[in-house]
Amino acid sequence: MLRSPAARVLDESDEPAVRRLLSADPVAACVLAGRVEAAGTAPASLGAPLWGIGSGRSLDAVCLAGANLIPFSVPGAERAAAAAFAERARRAGRRCSTIVGPAAAVDPLWELLEPSWGPARDHRPRQPLLAIEGPPAVAPEPRVRPVRPAEIDVLLPAAVAMFTEEVGVSPLRADGGIGYRMRVEDLVRAGQSLAWIEDGRVLFKAEIGAVSRAACQVQGVWTAPEARGRGIGAAGMAAVVDYARTVIAPVVSLYVNDFNAPARAVYRRVGFREVGRYASVLF
Repeated sequence: MLRSPAARVLDESDEPAVRRLLSADPVAACVLAGRVEAAGTAPASLGAPLWGIGSGRSLDAVCLAGANLIPFSVPGAERAAAAAFAERARRAGRRCSTIVGPAAAVDPLWELLEPSWGPARDHRPRQPLLAIEGPPAVAPEPRVRPVRPAEIDVLLPAAVAMFTEEVGVSPLRADGGIGYRMRVEDLVRAGQSLAWIEDGRVLFKAEIGAVSRAACQVQGVWTAPEARGRGIGAAGMAAVVDYARTVIAPVVSLYVNDFNAPARAVYRRVGFREVGRYASVLF
């Protein structure tokens, strides 16, 4: 049961409770857990407020209110948490480009926010959350490797193409791409951007976009259009899984649109299994 009907802004004293909450489902909470492990729970260090429901010793739900609105709740607390988070979100006004997270937390939140924040540009209510804990079921492509900083200009067009194809808008539209390029550069420097680059062009790429001690989340998976249908995606993902499990975290996860049958087939072939469901609302 929820102890409080209102959400509050959490601070550094709440970090142990936040960590306990997120450990209930390390794969579904990977993005939030990674942020908290890296920056704690104070708004100044996180770069955005983290809202919470419950007492300092026991939290039932949290929601990071940054560039993305990311809710996470224990089972049974989703609707009460959504009501509290929606009230805060309405007062603050929409500043996020996406609401994303476990569907059980996103769905009731969007139901309450849609009258004031809608219409959304896109609503994706069924995004299977997949994970793999062991070695891939297909042979990894040995030419997939971490991207070097000197290759960012080679990688960037592929990253922009992937983002535009997946999200439906160019990441260059807001600030000429300055922020997006910085994000790409950060992932490259962290060793979290992998690609197969041949003759100055990217055939396959993926980023390990979120990292916690327990799990990581792969994002931005893309195969060059002319290279599709040749098994490159499966072999490339196998290489990403191998690298991530060796270097980053023991469990590798991702979420995929339910209507993307080719991608889902590739992930099944590699050995991913469905462990939950995400949902996204894009503005």
